[in-house]
Amino acid sequence: MTASRRDFLTTAGLAALGGAGLGAAGLRLALAQGAPGGGAGRYALVVDLPRWVELAPAIRQRCFDACHRVHNVPDLSSDRSPLPPAERRERQAVRWIREVGFEAAFAGQYHAQLAAALRDAAVPVLCNHCDRPPCVRVCPTGATWRREDGAVMMDMHRCIGCRYCIIACPYGARSFNFRDPLPGLASVDPGFPTRTRGVVEKCSFCVERLDVGGTPACVEALGAELGDRSPFTFGRLDDPRVAGVLTERFTIRRRPELGTAPHVFYAVG
Repeated sequence: MTASRRDFLTTAGLAALGGAGLGAAGLRLALAQGAPGGGAGRYALVVDLPRWVELAPAIRQRCFDACHRVHNVPDLSSDRSPLPPAERRERQAVRWIREVGFEAAFAGQYHAQLAAALRDAAVPVLCNHCDRPPCVRVCPTGATWRREDGAVMMDMHRCIGCRYCIIACPYGARSFNFRDPLPGLASVDPGFPTRTRGVVEKCSFCVERLDVGGTPACVEALGAELGDRSPFTFGRLDDPRVAGVLTERFTIRRRPELGTAPHVFYAVG
């Protein structure tokens, strides 16, 4: 086999992963396929998976803890009320960001060209802030909607708990408060509203921080810890840092075949 044919097959194999694109083509695709309000001005998160895999579990946990602390997400393991059996407790857990196995995150996108360390990795997952979010289409009250900057929002005070959005979301990104979440809070951050039993919640890209010039809590936590070695790059698509990663690295997205146009990207090569 000639070198050129081998290179072609390697690239084709990577493309079969269902990626957001390869190099500059991926950035052009991300800019072009947005819904109204999409394009260069919309927010995106890029996760450098090789860097993520290298982090100690305790450091990765800091980004989860930071997100959940500032958004008053309950920790049911510390809930003082009677807890259901362990398997039910896991299904009822409220999480805005969590880890799952690579194959669970990227069903059907496994390929031999992917590094073994990534195939066995735990991957951070959250709301993908899609350009065409199915959760928004099914909500009967308008409790979930999409901002022009791409952030998919959730108004917990308008939610009636029908859970149509949970069923519609193909990424398992939403949580339902089956019980009063307040006993699961060691402390309450006054900067974000608390919830009640019977409502849905999820990652919001920390728009309450973005709107005052801040960054998402998970990004800030790892940036403070790791600086330029952080696996997270966040910003608008025309931000040189975000555009640079999407141009120079091979990235994939979760279930791109569904046409939702998720804007959380994972750099794998």
